[in-house]
Amino acid sequence: MSSALNQIQAPIAVEMQEFEKKFRQSMRSNVLLLDKIMGYIVKRKGKQMRPMFVFFTAKLIQEQVPDATYRGAALIELLHTATLVHDDVVDDANYRRGFFSVNALWKNKIAVLVGDYLLSKGLLLSLNNDDFGLLKIVSNAVREMSEGELLQMEKARRLDITEEVYFDIIRQKTASLIASCCAVGVSSVGADADTVERARLFGEKVGIAFQIKDDLFDYGTAEIGKPVGIDIKEKKMTLPLIYALQQADWLTKRRIIYNVKNNNGKAERINAVIDFVKQSGGLDYSIQVMNAYHQEALQILHTFAPSPSRDSLEQLIRYTIEREK
Repeated sequence: MSSALNQIQAPIAVEMQEFEKKFRQSMRSNVLLLDKIMGYIVKRKGKQMRPMFVFFTAKLIQEQVPDATYRGAALIELLHTATLVHDDVVDDANYRRGFFSVNALWKNKIAVLVGDYLLSKGLLLSLNNDDFGLLKIVSNAVREMSEGELLQMEKARRLDITEEVYFDIIRQKTASLIASCCAVGVSSVGADADTVERARLFGEKVGIAFQIKDDLFDYGTAEIGKPVGIDIKEKKMTLPLIYALQQADWLTKRRIIYNVKNNNGKAERINAVIDFVKQSGGLDYSIQVMNAYHQEALQILHTFAPSPSRDSLEQLIRYTIEREK
């Protein structure tokens, strides 16, 4: 983890360490194969952005977090990891974050069962502790994520997505997860329904800003995390492209959509789309929209009392939006 992230994480460093232990514990299994795979999944974790949002938002309300906060963070990680394991099967992906995916190492059949196992572990963790409120929040997020994915698949065939549909998709597919982290955080310390909704809305705005940042990476320089043009290659309609197509005349629009549909991974077709988007002001427009969501998120965040966690949340959002990879 970068030193900047370490610094941001300082107010929850103790909780995050404790969480890692508890999380591994919650994944234990007596089936040797399953336990081996669980160990592998824990080992290849990323920046752990989701648990960070849970602990930071819990600490917006009170400094000492109860066991319910740890369970809430574990529930999100278990259910989200289940969806990722299933996603890799759906996408036939061999890698995730530079590691082999579960399906690449143990085949699809095992990967699907592992996803089911993680799902049931999450549900039982909540049910055994009467965390019904937390389970409701996270189950809603998983439903929205699935709907968002399917909505994207349904619309992707036509490649004629409006901005409105794009925002529907990312609100469900991406933002709902961060929104649920924030709602779970404040809910786990006993906040009232209005506060939970405020935290959820804050997370949703942050999630949308994060996704637009991710869209922009597709047009960036080559040293970023994902290869340039990968969204275009996969025929995904993102905000810079949607905006650029809206500005174009009928003939240009037809040509660009043809290039996206029939790119076959050819660099010249992908580059033609990238150049078109840049020249049409698609990037500038997307940066403007991302910053607007960032500002809305900050306004909501500032309705909570000042605290080290609130400062860290501000820095975390800025770090993610300004990062180069």
